[in-house]
Order: sequence, then C-alpha cells, then structure tokens
Amino acid sequence: MDQPSSPPPINSRTPRDMVLSLIVLLVPVLLVVLIYRVVQGGDQPVEVDTAPAIAQARSADAFPVAEPEGLSEDWRTISATFQKAEGGQILRLGYVTPDGAGLQLIQSNVPPDDLLPAELTRSGRAEGTLKVDGQSWQRYTARPGERALVLLERDRTIVIVGGAHEEEQRDLAAAVR
Repeated sequence: MDQPSSPPPINSRTPRDMVLSLIVLLVPVLLVVLIYRVVQGGDQPVEVDTAPAIAQARSADAFPVAEPEGLSEDWRTISATFQKAEGGQILRLGYVTPDGAGLQLIQSNVPPDDLLPAELTRSGRAEGTLKVDGQSWQRYTARPGERALVLLERDRTIVIVGGAHEEEQRDLAAAVR
C-alpha cells in the first residue's frame, strides 16, 4: 500500500519563490497607480467653482465681496467656503498658483484684531507696506514658510496668505476688485 505523501517542509521555499510572489502582487498595484496618475491626472488639483460661495457671501450682505478678476488660466481654484465665525463672517478662496504654490484669499468682517491672529498665528507681525494698484497692503509674517498681504478697509479685511512668491501674491492682490 502506498503511503500518502507528506507536505513539503516549510523551509523548502526559496527566496526566489518570495520574489516571484511579490512580483505577482506588485504588477497590478503599479498598473492601478499608473492609470490613476497618467490617464486620470491624479496629480492635478481638483478645481472647484467659487460662484456658490461668493453668491452666499453676497446674499449675506455682511461686507463688500470682491471677486478676483483677470487671473490667468494657470491659477486653479481648489476651495471656496463662506462661513459664520465668532464676530462676523468669512469668505475663503483657495488657489494653486501657476508655480504650484498655495495661496488663500480671505475676506471678512471679523475685527482685524481677532481675524489676523487666527489666520496668521499670534506671532504674525506687520513688516511694512506694499502698493498694489493704488492700494496700500501691509506685509505680514504668517505660519512658518508663509507670508501674507493684508488690506484693512472700513467694512472688511482682506488677507492673502500662503507660501507663494511675493509676485504671485501681488498678482492676486491686483485681481481683487
């Protein structure tokens, strides 16, 4: 009578078997990543429509709402929100600049003494002024790696904050009308 064969000992698998198993698993994963990044543009920021947030801010009539005009198509809007805050309301529009940096345009009727520390950190300090299209914007320090431009008006405060070059900050400031 034939003896049933026993399973091979566990140690009989070689490193080659392990490599082949990993290749079998990695090929589909790499294909999925490649399709996501190349075919579907997975590295591109998802653009949003600013119109609903701007319309909501205008209908609240809390402050004069400025909509950026004249920015090139290389500017990508990636976020747009309007919300109530302690002491007022805030409209936030987030952008990816042509150089790929992030900037946020904030418009609010929250008192500047409350708004600026909340948006720029308590250590944010004024560093002088900058004229953009006849308006005096104040330069501020902000979070690490970021700087800000601030326009103080009677009914609102406008803040442009992010890690973009000062030239791109000026471009956004000039587009705010």
